[in-house]
Amino acid sequence: MGYEIRAEKGWVNRGNLYRIKELMKRAERGDRMTLAFLGGSITQGSVSSQYTNCYAYLVYDWFVRRFPKTAFTYVNAGVGGTTSQFGAARVDEDVLASKPDFVVIEFSVNDDNTDFYRETYEGLVRKVYGNAFAPAVLLVHNMYYDTGVSAEEKHREIGAHYHLPSVSMKPPIYAEVEAGAIDRRAFTPDDLHPNSEGHALLAEVITDCLDRIYSQRHEAEEPFPMPAPLTENAYEKAGRLQNHNSAPVCEGFSADNTLKKYVNDMFRGGWTASEQGAKICFEVEGTEIAVQYRKSVKHPAPVAIAVVDGNEEKAVVLDANFEEDWGDCLYIDTLAHHISPGAHRVEIRLTQTHADDAVPFYLVSIIKA
Repeated sequence: MGYEIRAEKGWVNRGNLYRIKELMKRAERGDRMTLAFLGGSITQGSVSSQYTNCYAYLVYDWFVRRFPKTAFTYVNAGVGGTTSQFGAARVDEDVLASKPDFVVIEFSVNDDNTDFYRETYEGLVRKVYGNAFAPAVLLVHNMYYDTGVSAEEKHREIGAHYHLPSVSMKPPIYAEVEAGAIDRRAFTPDDLHPNSEGHALLAEVITDCLDRIYSQRHEAEEPFPMPAPLTENAYEKAGRLQNHNSAPVCEGFSADNTLKKYVNDMFRGGWTASEQGAKICFEVEGTEIAVQYRKSVKHPAPVAIAVVDGNEEKAVVLDANFEEDWGDCLYIDTLAHHISPGAHRVEIRLTQTHADDAVPFYLVSIIKA
């Protein structure tokens, strides 16, 4: 592609570098390390020609080449179409279980630029930064390349509060697109997902930041302690209820016990139903409740409703018919936000089925916090 960018402009928040400097010193000694990348479809590598061309793998490769004495383990926990609300609920299983030494978090194009997602993002950041293994954390902010829209404003408030190094693609890449210096069609086919050349640009911005930190690695820096939360912080203890860790009352719903094969094999561990009137009931502890289900590109599909504490007037419709064409969607509807602490009853029941339904209703999980 041949475009030159000012990669150094991407490092938008220096943050506290103690953990990442210590990581680099350990890597020079040859300690074994795990590098994890958590985010949406961009982190997963969508549109790149092969997995080794995605930005996450290219950043992993920077570590491999920079520190040849160290054996690095690569963990790509990107799942397309998902937000930091889901990230906070799954990070324990998909990232922290591997005891990572370094974690990249990327959700700025999946979250909306609202206070709700500032809070879910903070819960995710606190889970990772506060983990007992004290990983180094780097925040990455992408955007839509036709509009510049993203949740970067709210996410950067969190990054600044926790003094975390943050990298944005807006100053080095999007600004060049706006100025006409870069043709966005050369690196993204849909104004969002980078192709292989686009992933190389993202990796260049991130590794430029890492190069600069590497050059400062022997400069003394004190660790930054965990501050008090910036938001109400309801999502720091978020988790998921699936069929292996819950016992809902089922009438017409059946558990799916198909083995999950890989991190983005997400339509697993839930429950299915096909008959109108089928229902499933959970008792959920917490102040935050969301339902995660499959929206399918195969039509027709069933429709359900979700009711919290018997309040039918505030029932949420769960329509499994997906109107996009890029594939089945792992969809989340928030049922309750900042409600009273304690036990709450969640009932999901099928209200509309069709004789020719292409797929059953698939309930993936209940997210609680």
